[in-house]
Amino acid sequence: MNLRQMEVVHAVYSDGSMAAAARRLKVTPTNVTNVVRRAEDVLGFPLFHLQGGRLVPTDEASVLFRVVDQLHGKLAAARETARNLRGGIDSYLRVSVLPSLGLAVGPAAIRRLLQSHSRVRIDVQTLHHDELPRALNERDCDLAIGFDPMANDPSLHSFKIGRGELVLLYPKEVFPERRERIPLSAIQTKDFISVTNSGPVGDLLSLALRTHKIELQDRISVRTFYVAAALVRAGVGVAVIDEFTARAVPGDDVAFCRIDPPLDFDVCCISLVDRPPSRLGKAFIDAMSAALRKNG
Repeated sequence: MNLRQMEVVHAVYSDGSMAAAARRLKVTPTNVTNVVRRAEDVLGFPLFHLQGGRLVPTDEASVLFRVVDQLHGKLAAARETARNLRGGIDSYLRVSVLPSLGLAVGPAAIRRLLQSHSRVRIDVQTLHHDELPRALNERDCDLAIGFDPMANDPSLHSFKIGRGELVLLYPKEVFPERRERIPLSAIQTKDFISVTNSGPVGDLLSLALRTHKIELQDRISVRTFYVAAALVRAGVGVAVIDEFTARAVPGDDVAFCRIDPPLDFDVCCISLVDRPPSRLGKAFIDAMSAALRKNG
């Protein structure tokens, strides 16, 4: 298939009819039908069929759509990038941050940046730790902010911009008395919400548990710290999460406390070795560093 055929097939699959796709693409339904038929001739299998008066994608179309959808997103991003580059290389910045940093620290940094760069455009996406290198290497973002220097990847350059700490988030009724720190051993008798695939900070907690021979009662496992925080707020258990997520959690019924022993980690800016941060990127890094200090 060529790019035009992919665009039309994507529109038909997404909108559910030839007519709706035609309206989106600003062409006639006949034009859409003809393009889909030519795509089917090239592929050698049908993409859609009528069922009860509705246009239904075939199984092959559903498999193909996953790939076409990714390409469609990249093409849209390329058009957006080209449009913004017309305004100057320093007028547009694409940043990937961990979900933990997208709740409060990231928005605070963007607010600070816009105070001195009012006419810029910023695209922010939240990605998990393992997705940051791919986003950089595939040019999906200009900078990434994570909890690990990623020193093992020679294509990436990392440097520390802040510091964070793991904390225990819990319903106040679990530990009614206010404490400066809670021993890690005190958590093993509580219903624990674990965060799987949480990257280097998860490894930090796992190492501490092994070192002190502590086994936690995992009741629920989730993939992101903010989901763990929401479950704590719902009263189903306690969780060890980063302090930035903990500070962003609303609610009068929950509290967070630092852990004994302390579990500290670095917050790092990551970029490609052959694509150092632009002037706007450096300004964002400064704003992010200031927001981390204020939030810490």
